[in-house]
Parts: sequence; structure tokens; C-alpha cells
Amino acid sequence: MRYLSSIRYIDAIVKAGSIRAAADTLAITSTALNRRILAMEEELGVPIFERLPHGVRLSAAGEIYIHHIRNQLSDMERVKSQIADLSGVRRGHVSIACSQALLPYFLPTQIALYRKDHPNVTFGVHLRDREAAEQALVDHSADLAVVFEPVRLTDFMTLSRVRQPVHVVMAPDHPLAARATVRLSECLDYPIALPTTPYGVRHLVDIAVRVAGLRIDPVIQSDNFEFLRNHAVAENIITFQIPIGLADETSTGRMVSRPIDSRDVPAGILYLGQLKGRTLPVAAARFASQLTSALASQFEAS
Repeated sequence: MRYLSSIRYIDAIVKAGSIRAAADTLAITSTALNRRILAMEEELGVPIFERLPHGVRLSAAGEIYIHHIRNQLSDMERVKSQIADLSGVRRGHVSIACSQALLPYFLPTQIALYRKDHPNVTFGVHLRDREAAEQALVDHSADLAVVFEPVRLTDFMTLSRVRQPVHVVMAPDHPLAARATVRLSECLDYPIALPTTPYGVRHLVDIAVRVAGLRIDPVIQSDNFEFLRNHAVAENIITFQIPIGLADETSTGRMVSRPIDSRDVPAGILYLGQLKGRTLPVAAARFASQLTSALASQFEAS
């Protein structure tokens, strides 16, 4: 276990960016932490970190070593989870990297449902854009990723995928609110608030605009979907969202949503996945199974 403590120290330094900041987090002195790292570097025969004027960064050897470390820590969490499962006491930690649309409604509901039966399981939920969510699986900072329109899928093992048509979100008295579906060209007749380019909704809208030979000039851009929804109502303009990011509030009178005609903007795909080749801890595997069932029951499979 002393070895595990040491590699956790290295992981903490990588995350903090400096030995002093990591020492504060670990509640030890920076001198003691530095001695531990120097001892490990001597044992390896190469420096793990490059010392900089205002912190440290991984050396080439350190990059290889941190990947090994995170595999070791991940495996230990899996073993501890399996041992706890044998005793009938479900424990563990589930880390999730996800698109912003999952945060307001879907994941809070699913996590609360899971923890009702397994209160000893803890969760970490981290907002990541399309590319960063996949990277979080690779560096083991996340067990699961739920991401809309991923970038690569190179190291991504898909557990579930469902269709998510793009919706127009607006106040109930907006002229487009009376339509059952909305054409993209009709949207461009009104002021528009858009998410920024890293997000899947913006990606789909931008492609559709280029294909149709149209031009879009948003009056508001933001990386916060809650702000976009609320501002659309406040100024009576329109924005865009996918169904998993919408809830019953769209029928309470404060705002409404209408799908964009699929001839203009085809539905995007929401993926649930894990790192290829990784065996998940019990808690994460069970939660992944719950999410798979929930997505299948609520949305159309792709």
C-alpha cells in the first residue's frame, strides 16, 4: 500500500501542476513530498518531472509512467469494488464525463435513483466537451462518458447510443412556437443565441447552415446552456437544445421547444461509453447498465 500512496502522490502533482499545491491537497509538507518524488525518480533512473520556475510538468518518461499509474489506481478501485460486492455492501466511486445537456435533469435523476439502493457509492460528475470527454476515459479520470456527437471514438467502447433531434427553444409567445416542427430557414428570420463551437448542437447547426448555403449570425454566444435557455425567454429570441437537456419546464408556460425539421438538421447521436479494453469497477458497471436501460426507454435507439 506504500507503493499505492506514492503513485497517488505523483497523480496529485500532475493534477495540481506543482509540488507545493499537491502537498497542500495531500496535507503533507512540500519538502517531504519532494523527497518522495526524488526517491522514486532515483529508483526509476529517470526524472518523472521537469522542474519549472512556477511548477512542474511531466517528462517524456513521466508521461509513460502516469499512464501506468492511472491503470494501477483504476485496477485497485475495481478490485476494492469487487471485494465489497462479495460482502454484500455495494461501495465504490463512479466518475462520469459528460456533455452539458446531461447535467440539469437526466444525470441527477439517474444518480439519485442509483444511490437510493446503493447509498455508499459516491459520484464525480464532470462537464467535458466532446473531445475532452473522450480524453477523460483515456487518462482514467472518468469511468464513463456520455457525450453528444463525439469527435473521434478511437478509444471509445460504445455501450449505448440514442438519437437526439435538435430542438428550437423559445418563449411560448414566440411566432415559431405555434409550429409542430420548424424549418431552419425560418429560424434565421429571428435573433438567435448559439452555444460555442466545441459543443455538438453548434456543430450540427453549423453543418446544416453550410450545406443549405445559408448564413447565421448569432446575437448571443455562450458555453452555458442554462444561460442560453433563460436568455432566449428573457429577450424572446431562440436557441437550440437536444431533448435530454430539456424537462417539463418546456410545457409550464415559461418556454417551449419544437424539433427542427430533420430534412434541415438531421438528429445527432448521444453516446454512452467507456474506455476500450477496460474492466470497470462493479459500481460503475452497474450504473452503466442502469443508464443504458434509461436511455433505451426514453429515446429512440440509433
